[in-house]
Amino acid sequence: MPVADYNQYCEMLDRARKGRFAYPAINVTSLTTANAVLRGLAESRSDGIVQVSIGGAAFASGSAVKDVVLGAISIAEHVHRAADRYPIFVALHTDHCQADKLDKFVMPLVEETERRRAAGRPNLFNSHMFDGSALPLEKNLDIAVPLLERFRRSELILEIEAGVVGGEEDGVTAAASAKLYTTPADTLDVAHRLNAISGARYLLAATFGNIHGVYKPGQVNLRPSILKDCQDAVVATFGEAARFYLVFHGGSGSELRDIHEALDYGVVKMNVDTDMQYAFTRAVADHCFRNYPRSYLALGESAMAERVKQVVGMLRGTGTTKATRVPVAHG
Repeated sequence: MPVADYNQYCEMLDRARKGRFAYPAINVTSLTTANAVLRGLAESRSDGIVQVSIGGAAFASGSAVKDVVLGAISIAEHVHRAADRYPIFVALHTDHCQADKLDKFVMPLVEETERRRAAGRPNLFNSHMFDGSALPLEKNLDIAVPLLERFRRSELILEIEAGVVGGEEDGVTAAASAKLYTTPADTLDVAHRLNAISGARYLLAATFGNIHGVYKPGQVNLRPSILKDCQDAVVATFGEAARFYLVFHGGSGSELRDIHEALDYGVVKMNVDTDMQYAFTRAVADHCFRNYPRSYLALGESAMAERVKQVVGMLRGTGTTKATRVPVAHG
């Protein structure tokens, strides 16, 4: 199927929350890793999300260029072309973008979508994340509100974060004193500010001890019940329509029981990056030690696709796609 349009993406999110499953949002850095995600999703009969980080976009543009906008557009354009060959829906998303990087990464991509829409073409990306978690919540929301207003006009979904995901990603490391657990009061502020924008859609990464990377069991103290507390507070104050669509950051290496509990509380998207890097590179390294390394990328793609399928299963998503069209064969 083509990349999901706005209505299809909204329907995906609605169906996931109602069915208590989530879509894997998998970071890619190349055509090969994007192909692995598409393959793994299709073989699982699950829709999903392909996402690009600032670092991944810089890599995709080439080490001599490191143009994050060029790299992100290159991956997105490929997915738009390739997705038509797979019998699932896929959405395109950009990952963590701090306030000081918005004008260099997210906003040029939003402008590209605005140009495409003016020419009658589909959106380049479906959603973008603004990560204002390092800011006081009031300042975080002061930036998020006008972003969401602009996104609404182009049928884009905004993801924000309240609380901080620990660990390191894309060279950004959370402070040792970072607030790793979102509070109900935080989410009441989010709902009060963002729900006032009629017709807009957003995702909330509420943190409950999440850490980027993979850690040994017991090293990360996830408390998914925080998500329930936040949902309950918002629904009690603003009504059922205010219930959040939540995002689980730092999904790699998490315990299955914590993942399933988070799904029960409204998580519809789980970010997976480190696990996929390991799946890809281990297959490549093993092949290069054993064989002439001509086909190593195909081995990496296959291994990453298998890991995608495992994550889909963990998120209760196997077989949940509503796509019915047989992929088009060319050539």
